Amino acid sequence: MDTSALSSASLTVSTEGSVTVVRMHHGEDSRFHPLLLDALDGVLTSIEDGDEAGALVLTGTGKFFSNGLDLEYLGSHPDDAEATLARVHGLFARVLALPVPTVAAVNGHAFAAGAMLMLACDVAIMRADRGYVCLPESDLGLPFTPGMNALLTARLSPPVAHEAMVTGRRYPAAEAKAAGIVSEVAAEADVLGDAVARAASLAGKPRHALGQIKRDLYRSALDVLTGSTVGS
Repeated sequence: MDTSALSSASLTVSTEGSVTVVRMHHGEDSRFHPLLLDALDGVLTSIEDGDEAGALVLTGTGKFFSNGLDLEYLGSHPDDAEATLARVHGLFARVLALPVPTVAAVNGHAFAAGAMLMLACDVAIMRADRGYVCLPESDLGLPFTPGMNALLTARLSPPVAHEAMVTGRRYPAAEAKAAGIVSEVAAEADVLGDAVARAASLAGKPRHALGQIKRDLYRSALDVLTGSTVGS
């Protein structure tokens, strides 16, 4: 796998054939700090503006895929909170409508907005033996924003959305697959390789058609995600 020129303290980008692989490693748990958002925006812009990438794989590092919003940063920068939330919504929208196939290689915990980023991908392959998918907002006292609600209800069946959002249930890989939250499970050593192989199998679809299909399929969610309102 050849490392591309685009790497930073927050993520590393590599390529395998036509698949762009993005490994998030901002801090221990890849929370959505503005520096990570900057780096992810750069990757997505490169994919949207170029024609080399045929598919995208997103993964994390260690025991975390992503732990979601950087609440410490938001708490210490209250004047920047609304703009940062809008950027997170924009990230979800860009991944959801990206005109190439997207696969999440869920190497560990995917919590809150980290789980939402996973759900914005077309396919999710989760490590079988460790990690949970969880939407803990009801336990944290943090209502979902309209954009988050729109994404979750677009990507999850109504009973699963209710259970995940209202109860904050932690789903291990097998239960997440049974609920349709992730597509496949794999052994720790195989998660990334399986995700790259799955992405490669989907690569090569005409971008103009795939992008339009995604935009039409998720038009309602995209309209809310790209709107300016982040609260109720």
